[in-house]
Amino acid sequence: MGEAAGVDRAWLLEYSADMLRFRNTHEWCRGQTSPYLAELQEAPVTLIAWLHKYMMQGQAVAVADVTELPRTARAIQVEFLRQGNKSVLSVPVLRDGKPRGIIGFDTTERHRAWAADEIDALFRCAGLIALARYDAPGRDRPQHQPSPARHAVDTRSPALIYLSMRGVVRGVQPESIVGVRSAGNYSEIWLDSGAMVLDSRALGLWSTLLPERIFFRIHRSAIINALHVLDVDRRSVDRWQIRMRSADRSWSVSRSYRQHLRERMGI
Repeated sequence: MGEAAGVDRAWLLEYSADMLRFRNTHEWCRGQTSPYLAELQEAPVTLIAWLHKYMMQGQAVAVADVTELPRTARAIQVEFLRQGNKSVLSVPVLRDGKPRGIIGFDTTERHRAWAADEIDALFRCAGLIALARYDAPGRDRPQHQPSPARHAVDTRSPALIYLSMRGVVRGVQPESIVGVRSAGNYSEIWLDSGAMVLDSRALGLWSTLLPERIFFRIHRSAIINALHVLDVDRRSVDRWQIRMRSADRSWSVSRSYRQHLRERMGI
């Protein structure tokens, strides 16, 4: 798999039952790339704490340059550098909604900007590994449960949207995006965690990326997620305001989008 992907190292980590430790169960290395399988046995999860929090959320983490990781990732950055890594792609191995491990690629020869289709393909591999490794043969299945082959497809992680921040590409589920606001040639991406990511894509492009079933415009410079609307303040005829979950301030609704807001929110 690593050779086909054109990477220098491919690996699989497995969590302990209590999620406090992990071990490297499989590793492939290209050419002179050093292996670390023997060293990463029963290692504390605190070593990868920064990465672990994203794995727990079912998110991919694509690092194009390990030297540009944030300070909060210092521990894992040191480990990446020790292994000679330049770029790292990590995807959670999920079973029944719970991370069982992490599958990933490393490059040691040159930096690599991970493409969306590469990340999606690794998610597919993770789904198949989870099915083969953690779905015990002969385990009773409910009457309505699909066959294993169909189950492998249906349990694949939902389509993710990839955000770039400080050299780190994060895959997030669309539902976790509270809203998007224009910031000149950039866009502010507000997440349900309370974080804001400044993305290099303009709002017009974001309007094509976000699913219309839950996202809609309220202003020429703002798109919101209906799932995260707390309330709509219509007390002022001239100024309607929407309060969004986890956003720092209310969002204005322009007159031209009020009717659409009424229809979408049922008000």
